[in-house]
Amino acid sequence: MIPMPISNHSDIVQLVLHSGPMVRFVLFLLLFFSIASWAIIFNKYRFIKKAGKESAFFLDLLWNSGNLSDAFAASKKLRYSPVSRVFRVAYIEFRKASIPNSHSSDEKDEHKSQQNRNPAAVDNVQRALRSAINIELTGLNKTLPFLATTGNTAPFIGLFGTVWGIMNAFQGIGLRGSASLAVVAPGISEALVATAAGLAAAIPAVVAYNYFANKVRVLESEMHNFSADFVNLIQRNLTTQKGA
Repeated sequence: MIPMPISNHSDIVQLVLHSGPMVRFVLFLLLFFSIASWAIIFNKYRFIKKAGKESAFFLDLLWNSGNLSDAFAASKKLRYSPVSRVFRVAYIEFRKASIPNSHSSDEKDEHKSQQNRNPAAVDNVQRALRSAINIELTGLNKTLPFLATTGNTAPFIGLFGTVWGIMNAFQGIGLRGSASLAVVAPGISEALVATAAGLAAAIPAVVAYNYFANKVRVLESEMHNFSADFVNLIQRNLTTQKGA
């Protein structure tokens, strides 16, 4: 029976420890990118998951109850839902427009003021919704550019380390005057570790970026749909007040 060779994982560690200064710098730089990327991935996954659940819960609560004040009170407890935060901003703006003018002593003047205020109220709420959505999208997309940067640059950083290591390997061949496998193999192996490290940092970052970008698009669509539905709701509400 032919004995199977035992893999010695310390060989890779030895290659890193005995690599040149530039290759070692590249490896530590890639290690930083990798650790930072995984930290972002775990935090972002937790945040996006909770944001989706809380937004779905809030929308069900709002449209099933139909009571804006109750929904406003409930939204304060939903810390992760971007839809609930957009609603709070729009609801506060809506309440400002719905408060009657206490300085108007004449009932006819007050009714006229309310009629003039209705179109402006809708415009103000729409502007508040757009601003709130932009703020939420900025928060949702935060740290995603780092994942994109890691996915785009890490392979090239690793390739740079590989090229540098191969250059040193060929210089060693020239100094020793020998091109045997025993002379070439350590330098080439050391250089290829940088490429492997670059791919190890880039692949999870690219996969995570695409996943989170898709989730952010879903939340953005929910916010825009909610915005359109809420504007229709307040238009009906203001029309009812005007008719009354």
